[in-house]
Amino acid sequence: MTPSPTVTPVLVVHGGAGQPSPDRGTDAPRLEGLRRACAAGWQILSRGGAALDAVEAAVRVLEDDPLFNAGRGAALTADGTVELDASIMDGATLRCGAVAAVRDVANPVSLARAVMERSPHVLLAGEGASSFAREVGIPPCDPAALVTPAQRVRFEAERDAARSRPGHGTVGAAARDARGHLAAATSTGGMMLKRAGRVGDTPIIGAGTYADDASAAVSCTGHGERVIQVTLARYAADRVAAGATPAEAAREAVRMLAARVQGEGGLILVGPAGDPGFAFCTEAMSRAWIGRDGVVHAAL
Repeated sequence: MTPSPTVTPVLVVHGGAGQPSPDRGTDAPRLEGLRRACAAGWQILSRGGAALDAVEAAVRVLEDDPLFNAGRGAALTADGTVELDASIMDGATLRCGAVAAVRDVANPVSLARAVMERSPHVLLAGEGASSFAREVGIPPCDPAALVTPAQRVRFEAERDAARSRPGHGTVGAAARDARGHLAAATSTGGMMLKRAGRVGDTPIIGAGTYADDASAAVSCTGHGERVIQVTLARYAADRVAAGATPAEAAREAVRMLAARVQGEGGLILVGPAGDPGFAFCTEAMSRAWIGRDGVVHAAL
C-alpha cells in the first residue's frame, strides 16, 4: 500500500533525557543510533505499514544498541543485574501491553506487544513475564549478555553512592501511519543502582506511554517516579485533544512536571494531524524524527 498523499506518515524517536556526554564526541554514535531507529520505522511507514509495527521496529533497534539504556546496555540494579521495562500502545483501538522487571528477554518491547495481542492482560512482571515469553515463542537470552562493559564500569564506580540518580537513557518512539493511526512504545533499563524490583514510568500506560487516535501518541523519559505522579503521557495527549499543538503540549507538559513535582525529563509526541512535538527540562534529550520532507533529523 502506498501512503496517501494527504496523510503523510510521521515518526519521532528518543534516546533519553538527562545530562549531555562530558565528551561531546561520544554523542555522534548515539545520534547515528537514533537515525538507524528512525530508518527502521520509516521503512515500514513509507510502504504503508502500521504505526504499531513502526514504533516496535524503531525501539528494537535502540534496545539492540549498547549505547542506550534499554535491552543490551541497560543500567544495572544495586545487585548488578539488568531488569527491563517496556510498553506499547495502539491509538486506533487503545489496546496496550507492558512488561516490567524482565531479566532474560533481549527485546522487551516485543514481549510487551505479545502481552497486548496474545493475553487478556496489560502488564506482566518478573518471572511471570519471562514465563509468558517462553509460551509465545520468544527465546530466552542469557541475562549476562545484556550487561555491557561500559555499564559494568559505571556500576563499579557508583555502587557505593548513597542514592541512585535518575537513569536517563530510556528509549521510545511515536508514530502516525498512512491511515492516520497513532502508536507509541517505550523501553528502559531504569535507574542505575535502582533497588531490585523497582519499576518506573515506562511500563505504566498513561505515565510513560500513551496513544489515542483522538489525541496523540506519546513516549516519555526521565525520573520515573515523578513522571508517574503526574501521568505525564496522558497529560500531554489531553493537551493536544484540548486544542494545543504537539509542540505546545510537550512544552506545557514538561513545565508542569518541573513545577508540580520538581521532576526532570522529557517527551516526544505525534498528533492526529501528523505534527511532531518534543520538549525536555533537562540539559539534553537525544531525538530524531522524519516526516513530510522524508529526511531524518537528529538532535541532542
